[in-house]
Amino acid sequence: MKEKKKSDLAVLLDYAGSYKGLTFLGLVLSGIAMILGMGPYICIWLVARDLINVAPNWTEAADIGRYGWMAFGFSVAGIIVYFAALMCTHLAAFRTASNIRKKGMAHLMKTPLGFFDSNASGLLRNRLDGAASETETLLAHNLADIVGSITMFVSMIIIMFAFDWRMGAACLMAAVISIIAMFTMMGGKNAKIMQEYQAAQDGISKAGTEYVRGIPVVKVFQQTVYSFKAFKEAIEDYSEKAESYTDGVCRVPQSVNLTFTEGAFIFLIPATLFLAPGSLAAGNFAGFVTNFAFYAVFSAIISTALARIMFAASGMMLASTALKRISQVMDAPVLDITDHPILPRDNSVEFEDVSFTYDGADLPAIDHVSFMVEPGQTVALVGPSGGGKTTAASLIPRFWDVSSGTVKVGGVDVRFTDPHDLMDRIAFVFQNNRLFKASILENVRSARPEATRREVLKALSAAQCDDIIRKLPKGVDTVIGTEGTYLSGGEQQRIALARAILKDAPIVVLDEATAFADPENEALIQKAFAELTKGRTVIMIAHRLSTVVGADKIIVLENGHAVEEGTHDELIKAKGMYSRMWDDYNKAVKWRISAGEVA
Repeated sequence: MKEKKKSDLAVLLDYAGSYKGLTFLGLVLSGIAMILGMGPYICIWLVARDLINVAPNWTEAADIGRYGWMAFGFSVAGIIVYFAALMCTHLAAFRTASNIRKKGMAHLMKTPLGFFDSNASGLLRNRLDGAASETETLLAHNLADIVGSITMFVSMIIIMFAFDWRMGAACLMAAVISIIAMFTMMGGKNAKIMQEYQAAQDGISKAGTEYVRGIPVVKVFQQTVYSFKAFKEAIEDYSEKAESYTDGVCRVPQSVNLTFTEGAFIFLIPATLFLAPGSLAAGNFAGFVTNFAFYAVFSAIISTALARIMFAASGMMLASTALKRISQVMDAPVLDITDHPILPRDNSVEFEDVSFTYDGADLPAIDHVSFMVEPGQTVALVGPSGGGKTTAASLIPRFWDVSSGTVKVGGVDVRFTDPHDLMDRIAFVFQNNRLFKASILENVRSARPEATRREVLKALSAAQCDDIIRKLPKGVDTVIGTEGTYLSGGEQQRIALARAILKDAPIVVLDEATAFADPENEALIQKAFAELTKGRTVIMIAHRLSTVVGADKIIVLENGHAVEEGTHDELIKAKGMYSRMWDDYNKAVKWRISAGEVA
């Protein structure tokens, strides 16, 4: 039997956990508050009735004062109960949003690290944090307003038809027209337009984050915002979708809605003119005027009730689209973790007929690649850009799982190891390492939180960072990014190397670790490499072929295939792709600008 799909509201309330009961209590209190809020209107009608009955002897209306105090009591009681309702719904809403964020983060912690390469941080933040905030409005305000408005509306219908159903029907005509107008705005095909608007909002959030990160490039090359085509297109798409919804969808229905809800009284006048002659003939003019006063007072409530319903319905729609964005995070793929992990026997790395294709790609990034890295060996992956070098390295720590074949560490398929043990065995140094806005000490210690200060300082020294520490105002306790303290790309790389050295992992993956270093920093980084790679299994990716000459083995990758394998000398003698790359590299290194030459 097919399982019934939960409604958006049921899914939201599931996130509330033990606070779900507070939501229901808040809704009940909101309904009671709305009923109490109708009390002053009834008291006003009672005052009008007594005055009409004794006219023109107004002093005989002895209960007017009592009705005034009753109206005051109803108002105060309604405010207190509504405040209590909102306290309940707000507590539940905040806990729900908090639980969404916590569960979302917990889920993201289980996803492959490669997932974050194809999903920008700005987009994920908007989907999770921004969408969770939108659910707060629904649960804290809109839901209570929906229940309160429905309670008010049902009570209004009962009261209105209790006195004179014809005047009641006339007053409710405004409500019927308003509901039709609201459905026109928010129902049917227009719901899809709202989803497109939310998608455009996601797009501009993602593009905006990438643009801000690229501002240094913009300033260096004196470019403008239009050089960021994706950001410009995202702005235009968002503007188009917002204008399409507000102007094309909402303008006419909203105008009709406001006209008739704010002017509900106009429906009462024709009914009054129609009924007045009969009431005069029956000698019940005083009762007729009293009823008219009642409906004239109550017609003012209609706009209030319908406005609440409209904003609440809008909140429901926003929450629905927010849940769809949240589900995109919650549905992210997670790493399969074995229940019976196997401990690797050593620090070897083996690729056995490995193929991998990125989601949405037509061709594999790695295609039937096999090679072996013995414990303690240094193996270099080289080849043209896009050949699959970084992809191959990312499969070792399970940034992604292979499409076919097997990646082994210590003779064990990485999918059958404990992910924590696997990560403890591998240290990474990437070409673009980011440091936290924290002290140098804490940045390095993040690799091994239990490390002592002495151990951190030793790792920094091994990574050739002594000159960096000496020039900082507070030494190793200096917080990066504060008081004008910034590090160059090469200096950041050396701090990242210190982090890898402190981790003391037996397997090291180096991905273009000297890509952004100047000659002086590169020399220091090479010294740090010697310390980092001593006695360890090393997989290094490099475009500067001079850095891989001493490798125990060089594997050449082209278009996802391993086309050559061997030592530097063996590959030079083979006169294949590596030999051609080596010749090109040497020509580039020796290239000079000669006097009088024009490039």
